[in-house]
Amino acid sequence: MAKLTKKLKEAAGKIDSNKMYNLEEASALVKEVNIAKFDASVDIAVRLGVDPRKANQMVRGVVSLPHGTGKDVKVLALVTPDKEAEATAAGADYVGLDEYLQKIKDGWTDVDVIVTMPAVMGKLGPLGRVLGPRGLMPNPKSGTVTMDIGKAVAEVKAGKIDFKVDKYGIIHAGIGKVSFDAQQIKENASELLSTLMKLKPTAAKGIYVKSINMSSTMSPGISIDTKSAN
Repeated sequence: MAKLTKKLKEAAGKIDSNKMYNLEEASALVKEVNIAKFDASVDIAVRLGVDPRKANQMVRGVVSLPHGTGKDVKVLALVTPDKEAEATAAGADYVGLDEYLQKIKDGWTDVDVIVTMPAVMGKLGPLGRVLGPRGLMPNPKSGTVTMDIGKAVAEVKAGKIDFKVDKYGIIHAGIGKVSFDAQQIKENASELLSTLMKLKPTAAKGIYVKSINMSSTMSPGISIDTKSAN
């Protein structure tokens, strides 16, 4: 087992492992136990009582965090020439079509989100092996395949994120930075959790939210009372 550093021991000592913190307490504590020398990300992990192997228990959605993610999200808009000005005005970092499709074929994936139009999706199909594993394939359900390109780009830049339960039944999401104040972290977390509650599959039986854990990059995790999700 890896030895804990002095700073990590000090941080862990501030967390009561026998306590379930409420959302407000955890949002303040995650700032206090941060040991990174950079503006660390604040992450939340929610274990759900679903079986993601079953299509009718898959949980996937989008949420617009009220205070954004704190990240400068790089957006590629794959659009036809008539939509280029709209995408650029909304703040897309890269705008175009065929030249970027070729770059992706050549291995370029230096973006966080790709927004495109329904008519372009046919050209993206062959790139699924490159984009899929990186979570970059646009999807109508996440609002990244649309004719309203300007709105889609603006929402992503402002803090709209998509999430999907992994094979272990856990939702992982970045909800801000430790430089946010505790209230901002709490409100972002609360928005994600309330969105998750609305997405409970009817086929899922028993306890839906089994556990919630909040942490920052390199910091110990903080257990949150699951009633905070209600």
